[in-house]
Amino acid sequence: MINKNKTILITMCALFAALLAVCSQIQIPLEFIPINLALFAVYLAGIILGPWAGASSVSVFVLLGVAGVPVFAGFKGGLGAITGHTGGYIVGYIFAALVTGFVVRITNDKIYMMIIACVVGMAVCYILGTVWFIILTKMSVAKAISLCVVPFLPGDAIKIVLAAVTGNRLKKLMPELSELSRSVN
Repeated sequence: MINKNKTILITMCALFAALLAVCSQIQIPLEFIPINLALFAVYLAGIILGPWAGASSVSVFVLLGVAGVPVFAGFKGGLGAITGHTGGYIVGYIFAALVTGFVVRITNDKIYMMIIACVVGMAVCYILGTVWFIILTKMSVAKAISLCVVPFLPGDAIKIVLAAVTGNRLKKLMPELSELSRSVN
């Protein structure tokens, strides 16, 4: 039974990595950092798969991109995407899924707690990404926040609510997956 459970969880991690790759391509290009649906998939991975499996699924996505598979926004891939302006946000996805999963785990499956979990995950991603952006561009903190955070907040609010509602619904439809992720994480 343990091997079957691990197989199911590995399959779910792969599916979430694929979902993240698809969501990354649904974008509105901007000058420095595109607006895309990637964080929606990141939040959902943390909510559904839990902290470690959620972060693992996002890590698979990141490793595929680093290896050159064009999974990042705008069908980009390769090490240059991680070392470029958006690299801190891409790496931040891993930590956002981890933190979101932990907050959901220690609270409950109420939608409002999932929203809070996603907000905390978003903050972690924004901090990592914006610090990396500032290091690369030598831009002031205020200017970087005005370019890299403020324009994204309305869209992220929508993604957070959608992820919480979707995650809550999926957890109710698939309670065995929630139990599986709790036993492995």
